[in-house]
Amino acid sequence: MSARGRKGAAITVEQIQGDRLTQFANKLWAPHRTGPTPTFDPQVVEDIYKKDLLGTKFAIRRVMLLEFSQYLENFLWPNYNPDKATHAHMMSVAVMVNEKFREKVPAWEPFVKKPDHFPMFFRRVMSASLQEEGITLREQTVLLVFLIHCFNSLEVDLVRGQVQRLVSLPMWMNLLPARLQQELKATPKLKKFWNVLKKADSRLNPPALERSVYDRQFLYHLMKKFFGTLDNIPATGPVEMDKVHYCERFLELMIDLEALLPTRRWFNTLMDDSHLVVKCRLSKLTKKEEGRLFNQLLDRLKFYAGFEINDQTGEALTDHNMTDLHYNRITSLQRAVFKHFEELQKFAFANVASIDTREALQSHFSTMSARKLHEVCAYLNLLPHPEGDGESSPYSTNLLLELLVSRHERRLSQLEALNEMPLYPTEEILWDENIVPTEYFSGEGCLALPKLNLQFLTLHDYLLRNFNLFRLESTYEIRQDIEDAVGRMKPWKAEDGSVYFGGWARMAQPVVAFAVVEVSKPHVGKNHPSRVRADVTVNLNLRQHIKQEWESLRKHDVCFLVSVRPTLPIGTRYSHDQPFVPQVGLTCVRGCEIEGMLDEKGRVIEEGPDPKPNMPGENRTFRVWLDPNQYQGDMARTMDGAEDVYETFNIIMRRKPKENNFKAVLETIRDLMNTECVVPDWLHDVLLGYGDPSSAHYTKMDNQIAELDFCDTFLSIDHLKTCFPEYQVKVTTEDPSKQLPPFKVAFPEVAAKKRKREDDSGEAVSTDGESRHIVVEPYTIPNRGPYPYNQPKKNTVPFTSTQVEAIRAGMQPGLTMVVGPPGTGKTDVAVQIISNIYHNFPEQRTLIVTHSNQALNQLFEKIMALDIDERHLLRLGHGEEALETEKDFSRYGRVNFVLARRLELLKEVARLQESLGVPGDVAYTCETAGHFYLYQVLARWEEYLSKVKRPGLSIQVIKEHFPFEKYFANAPQPIFKGKSYDEDMDIAEGCFRHIKKMFKELEEFRAFELLRSGLDRSKYLLVKEAKVIAMTCTHAALKRHDLVEVGFKYDNILMEEAAQILEIETFIPLLLQNPEDGFSRLKRWIMIGDHHQLPPVIKNMAFQKFSNMEQSLFTRFIRLGVPPVDLDAQGRARPSICNLYNWRYKKLGNLPHVQHWEEYRLANPGFCFDFQLINVEDFNGVGESEPNPYFYQNLAEAEYVVGIFMYMRLLGYPAEKISILTTYNGQKHLIRDVINQRCGDNALIGRPSKITTVDRFQGQQNDYILLSLVRTKAVGHLRDVRRLVVAMSRARLGLYVVARVSLFQNCYELTPAFNLLMERPLKLQLAPNETHPTLRKNGDPTYDTPVAIQDMPHMAQFVYDMYNRQVHHMQEAMRAEQRMQRRFRELRPPVKPKPSLKPAAVEEKEEKIEEEREHVKMPEHPGRDSDSEGEQEEDGQDKKKGGETTGDGTEGDSSKTDVGDKKSEEDKDKKN
Repeated sequence: MSARGRKGAAITVEQIQGDRLTQFANKLWAPHRTGPTPTFDPQVVEDIYKKDLLGTKFAIRRVMLLEFSQYLENFLWPNYNPDKATHAHMMSVAVMVNEKFREKVPAWEPFVKKPDHFPMFFRRVMSASLQEEGITLREQTVLLVFLIHCFNSLEVDLVRGQVQRLVSLPMWMNLLPARLQQELKATPKLKKFWNVLKKADSRLNPPALERSVYDRQFLYHLMKKFFGTLDNIPATGPVEMDKVHYCERFLELMIDLEALLPTRRWFNTLMDDSHLVVKCRLSKLTKKEEGRLFNQLLDRLKFYAGFEINDQTGEALTDHNMTDLHYNRITSLQRAVFKHFEELQKFAFANVASIDTREALQSHFSTMSARKLHEVCAYLNLLPHPEGDGESSPYSTNLLLELLVSRHERRLSQLEALNEMPLYPTEEILWDENIVPTEYFSGEGCLALPKLNLQFLTLHDYLLRNFNLFRLESTYEIRQDIEDAVGRMKPWKAEDGSVYFGGWARMAQPVVAFAVVEVSKPHVGKNHPSRVRADVTVNLNLRQHIKQEWESLRKHDVCFLVSVRPTLPIGTRYSHDQPFVPQVGLTCVRGCEIEGMLDEKGRVIEEGPDPKPNMPGENRTFRVWLDPNQYQGDMARTMDGAEDVYETFNIIMRRKPKENNFKAVLETIRDLMNTECVVPDWLHDVLLGYGDPSSAHYTKMDNQIAELDFCDTFLSIDHLKTCFPEYQVKVTTEDPSKQLPPFKVAFPEVAAKKRKREDDSGEAVSTDGESRHIVVEPYTIPNRGPYPYNQPKKNTVPFTSTQVEAIRAGMQPGLTMVVGPPGTGKTDVAVQIISNIYHNFPEQRTLIVTHSNQALNQLFEKIMALDIDERHLLRLGHGEEALETEKDFSRYGRVNFVLARRLELLKEVARLQESLGVPGDVAYTCETAGHFYLYQVLARWEEYLSKVKRPGLSIQVIKEHFPFEKYFANAPQPIFKGKSYDEDMDIAEGCFRHIKKMFKELEEFRAFELLRSGLDRSKYLLVKEAKVIAMTCTHAALKRHDLVEVGFKYDNILMEEAAQILEIETFIPLLLQNPEDGFSRLKRWIMIGDHHQLPPVIKNMAFQKFSNMEQSLFTRFIRLGVPPVDLDAQGRARPSICNLYNWRYKKLGNLPHVQHWEEYRLANPGFCFDFQLINVEDFNGVGESEPNPYFYQNLAEAEYVVGIFMYMRLLGYPAEKISILTTYNGQKHLIRDVINQRCGDNALIGRPSKITTVDRFQGQQNDYILLSLVRTKAVGHLRDVRRLVVAMSRARLGLYVVARVSLFQNCYELTPAFNLLMERPLKLQLAPNETHPTLRKNGDPTYDTPVAIQDMPHMAQFVYDMYNRQVHHMQEAMRAEQRMQRRFRELRPPVKPKPSLKPAAVEEKEEKIEEEREHVKMPEHPGRDSDSEGEQEEDGQDKKKGGETTGDGTEGDSSKTDVGDKKSEEDKDKKN
């Protein structure tokens, strides 16, 4: 849909205020309405429904307006009376709920106020859905959508109680009697249940029985109503689109019921008995153009109807099981025809493989009469037996034939089709909007796309849905990149018919030559080549840095080969409103994978530490791999007479590396689907969304650990007691001097539960008196040696009780979910869990996975500060370069560390050898050092122990006989204190531990002497040496195959930023190892995140809204009811700022330091308030603007925030303490332009720490945040409360928000935050006479009368004047200092001057230049019109995307290109 189409649905503030519905709202239900509450008048609902909803055919504008005014929350539901409510009232509620789902805002919260009325309301919906008269089909479509939302909200107790009654076992009363008996006979247990149900029914009174029967028959009657609508669609002529939309929505409902096990369990049999799929396939709608979406939905329904699962047990069926079922059906059909139908004897005796294709079945059965076909179907319990003795049947021959054929034809293996599918998208898929929807999806219609909801049928279903969605989302992004790059190259048709490129693109180049150089033979059992390679030559006559980008293409980078045959003559302008493909003449797109660049001899230049050779000339040739599946299909078409597409390529396009991982991820998912995915038994059901959601919690695990070593978690015994407020703490020692950390904590309640389980008698073991106390055992860490670096690093964070509970849960086996609101110390908790697991289970290996390299590096830097041996740390992936440490923790960096450490230790061995006077070269290798330790060092130590361990010896004996005194001569002296025998003996043992550890490390390093290549050494390090391995989720998805191949093993997974990781990218790290004996060795899974902040980035609105692809696995687990640990104390922001977002969490308080530390108690100098909402009106009649689609800008707000920044800098605020945030990418670029124009190069002011979007800034913080909300016509995607939470929670000390208050104050979802913001003046209140820092306490009045800034021009003038005054004062001070210096020189005794070698004129000129230098550059007046066209573009900033930076949210689309900015950038590059 075009941008114009999108804008048609946007509501401006002016339209809202002038509309009759707004006037209704202001009088009757608006939240800011004053005066007494008027009496409810049902006629108002009736009028609004008839005129504004039904009368406009539920026009999206009218519905949005009503929903935005809080019609449902404040008027419809509070006044809903089941006995008196009209049809209009019921329909209005359903319409508003549907709109809330469309807008992706919480829909069921309003019903919490009157939950008792919901069952009767739901029954009214059911009744209206089946009604034949008095209701339009469009209204019933609305009710179908409402039912779809209900069945997709099973986690809501209110809704689940109503819908579960509709899909329970009693619905089988609608089956054919013979089919019912067949099903009950197949599962004897069900027959018992059925008899119980019949007895229960017999005890019901007539009204209750009638209600119960109505519920059981509801879906059956709904299907019958659907069949009536479907049959009414004519075979020729126009079709009522209301009927088409009703049928589409009905199939969507059926798909949703089939795709969830709780609803599918009994419904699938009923749907099969009703022959829904067959009747739809034979319907007239499937043959019409209007039925295209209907056909796609029908394909999805057919797929799920025959899905590989046992409906009753929920067990996944293998290909072997499905083949058995197929053979059973065919053989039962053969037996039936052999016994009763003599004319099919040939069919009865044929082998199965010869008759189970569609063609074979049709050839056998098509000769039979309708009556005979009916009898066959009846014998198989597909239809009731025919009545009478005639030859006719009430069913058509086509239906009867299709029933038999579709039920018995051979099923196509979904996996085989998937393995044959090319992973690169082609032109056929890229621009098919039925497969890849446009960038704008309103949410009004349905799509034939899989949905990621709460539950999945099997792991295969889980992977398949994610595979399809991930592939389509990647295809959408690729389409945008191709359109952008090819559009910039401006392909035109030259006069001679050739292609002329009138432009250029950074990411694409014309192909000079292309040739397929290798087509390898197929593997055994395959029909496509095992490998296809080609050479692509391009001319890189470009600027040096762009040329380097092309030459730096890595192995496995994905590129796209494009063929264009333009028809437009040179100079024709391209139109963005017209379809892209015909304009550029695009005919073909094929993907390829880089193998490497070729050298002068035609060999691939291997990647490695050595620099690439300098190549002569401008032409470069790349060897690429083509997709063998795609190549096979293309060659088959060429053999049939089609053109060979591999001779037509004339453009090669590359993509940004971070956006180009799709092929590796898709291959990983496909590999997982081809292997047996083994997840731990304790996790399987929770992952699919079934069973007890708390079953994987450590309290429910059989192997819960009764005693844990908390290491350095607690700072003191008092700290420990505060962390276990519900327990009575018993310490094993009464001596306070010995009650020092570290502590081991025993939980008697756990031991009691284990005894109860292990008690063979089955008698309950009493745990009274044990359950609420813990036993604490202080212990001393053994002495590690005499050197200062031997002392263990210790934790210094005073963890809260909830943080300790999270740490305890993380140390226990099972699934641990930690919800960490902003500033609650998520990373500290994660690091402590890792450290404690490392010390408690030294043989186990822990995998750390995060969403971003930045988060991973922050985590890793904190891990290094704890007591974890650095030789056990490993960081995988390219983000390691950004790790702010002198040490290299990458694979090869760790190998170099080990080799260097080995040499270092061998030198120490040589020094030890010398100190002991042992001859020979024992420090030659790790092996010789091991022999030296065994025969020399250990022998001396054992001899020493035999001398000093006898009773009655003096302290001096320890020192006199100590064999290593000479070796430890370089340690701080004296080594032995001579105070007590025990102390000195502990020191001696510590010295030996130091030596023993040294030889233990050398023993571990022996493998590095045997392995010669860096690759083998790095693999050994990964598989054997490292105990804590860190990587991003993307790296895990990319490298799964390699990790499994080398035998990578791990026992625990910790995921940070889990709520920002895509569902499938969260799942893949669980399967980076092969199972052991058919079981996963995974013991712990710790997920840390915040589902109240922004979700994963999904750029396409259809996948984001309809398919729910933005839902992370973390969020899904929370929705399912998996019990989390909610961190409840933040230490980032002032308590007043925290109040702006803490309402979103169950219980979020403040840590003591945010109330007591000086920086939190002092006011923000120059401001009357620590946070403020500032209303900004239009400037020169302009509010928000949209120079390019979705590229929202607001000049007034941009100038205002820059003015506040300049004001703060003039007061002395450090620039690095200030960040400017905005909600749109366009505004980000505008603010950067304004900064560059006003003060960027001004030494007195400079630039802020960051200017970026809220989405990009998630996970970061700063002392002062200036926030621009941009929009003045519609709220936009800030209506997503998660974005608001991120925006409000980035500031520590000061938050200043500029926005159009009249727009945002009415938004229901933002009300809690904006109510607090609006308690303060809406005009910025300043105290300009203060300087940074100030002594004024926060909340105290300012010393002078505050200045209220009226509008943006006032702010601009105020800062301009203030700047001039400050510069004037600086100049005055400078002149005064110069006068003092001159006076000082005059008072000094005269010194004979040296003759100047410079002429007087030169000296005078230099003085003038120096004086000019002392003047700071004057900023341009912010109120004037600015033109940033000539400003220098900033390096490294992504100016491509035009919507929200990360492409999430409900407004527009992030990946729309800022054409103007990007174009100017590339034009400059070309000129240069």
